[in-house]
Amino acid sequence: MRKTKERISFNNPVFKISAIVVVLFAIWGAFSPASFSKYASAVSGFINDSFGWFYLASVAGFVAFCLFLAFSKYGNIKLGQENEKPEFSFFAWISMLFAAGFGAGIVFWGVAEPLTHFANPPLEGIEPQSAEAARVAMRYSFFNWGFHQWSVFTIVGLALAYFQFRKKSKLLVSETLNGVNMKKRSIKKTVNILAIIATVTGVATSMGMGVLQINAGLNYVFSIPNSTWLPLLIIGVMFLLYMTSAITGLDKGIKFLSNTNMVLVIGFMLFFLFKGPTVFILESFVLAVGDYLHHFIEMSFFLTPYTGDKWVHDWTVFYWAWVITWSPFVGSFVARISRGRTIREFVIGVLIIPPVIAFMWMAIFGGTGLYMDLFQNTALSEAVTKDVATAIFVFLQQFPLYGLLSVLMLALIMIFLITSVDSTVYVLGIMSSDGNENPSNAVKAVWGVLIAAITAVLIVSSGLEGLQSVALIAALPFTVIMILISISLFKSLYLEQKANKQDISEITPQRKAQ
Repeated sequence: MRKTKERISFNNPVFKISAIVVVLFAIWGAFSPASFSKYASAVSGFINDSFGWFYLASVAGFVAFCLFLAFSKYGNIKLGQENEKPEFSFFAWISMLFAAGFGAGIVFWGVAEPLTHFANPPLEGIEPQSAEAARVAMRYSFFNWGFHQWSVFTIVGLALAYFQFRKKSKLLVSETLNGVNMKKRSIKKTVNILAIIATVTGVATSMGMGVLQINAGLNYVFSIPNSTWLPLLIIGVMFLLYMTSAITGLDKGIKFLSNTNMVLVIGFMLFFLFKGPTVFILESFVLAVGDYLHHFIEMSFFLTPYTGDKWVHDWTVFYWAWVITWSPFVGSFVARISRGRTIREFVIGVLIIPPVIAFMWMAIFGGTGLYMDLFQNTALSEAVTKDVATAIFVFLQQFPLYGLLSVLMLALIMIFLITSVDSTVYVLGIMSSDGNENPSNAVKAVWGVLIAAITAVLIVSSGLEGLQSVALIAALPFTVIMILISISLFKSLYLEQKANKQDISEITPQRKAQ
């Protein structure tokens, strides 16, 4: 039976075409890294300059749509049958979607982003490294890791869960377009191929950032020399770990690692909350939340056509593109673990709770870093500007138990990466096996190898800049697909409510007659 399943999976045209495309990009980057970097940078630069407005407007629309669904009459609709209960506990559910949605990105940028904005303010007229610069830095850090990011995951995950558990469709991105009558096989295959390519690209970007940070940590903390081979060795170790977790399955390896990951996150936050400037952290958290909500609409549509400044393109536009490439994977994974929850519960759980945890992380780590620079003259922001990958380790050096904290932080980064990539491998197996929720280990192994290969190529060819470039390119077509998904979901919900009203109106006269 297993051999038959694997043969069918490998013969799937979606699997073959998407795998071939990824392989060709990996070969190009491996044998001609300069050419790969040059053209990727040129195409991403064009997309960034020409479609930055499109990314901002689209994601702002996704936030509004999510909030509308949560607080409208559609919020009570259950993702499944009316008597179904959630498969996972609330803590396990939040842990898994948090680990899958953020990956190592929150660790990479938790200290680095606020301090980078502190040294180079996003708004004109603000003196670098001033109190005002610190306040704006925290506000924009909250914005870039807030509701907008998670609205992207919410839209895709909600649509997948609704069509799979409510309409009995397969767990495929193409099935979410049934509401707009895009049912031709050729169109569905194209959508699924684009979803797979976007997923591989987005996760490779995050894995690349994590590998660069582990590499920097090993060099900074343990004085292990930098070399071309060290990142490749880290990727090799990561491959063995995430494939082991992926093969053990969702209920064992992925759930266990996600819960461990969440415990580490909470432990780190509590330690630095009470070991750091506690009152300052709490005050900066409250102030940043207020600033974030007060400037929410302004930041959502902030562009600089009159000055030509590229800050918003380098940060916010990249972030939106990055999470859009993640959305097929995160959406599929969140949908898979959310059966039995209502739309309102789903939206609140996915759109609001993880960003609040991210705000706390940013306030504790970024806020403490800002406090040190403002009041203790530690010059952390200057160190971050020199090498963003070492930011968290330069930060940890200011505290006792530096060695232990660094080891635990490296472990946290590793677990974040493993939980992200093992979930991705599982989801890619589903997406390339025609929605089979138990894809063969052979198919998962292929995607595990390709993710490792494309990550290695991106790091060797162009580093962090190359990772960002590829994410921008892959996100554009899938943004269009997400808009169609939103329309399809709304239309299907509307028609379901309409059909339910008709059923009630037909039953009521019969009861009166009786």
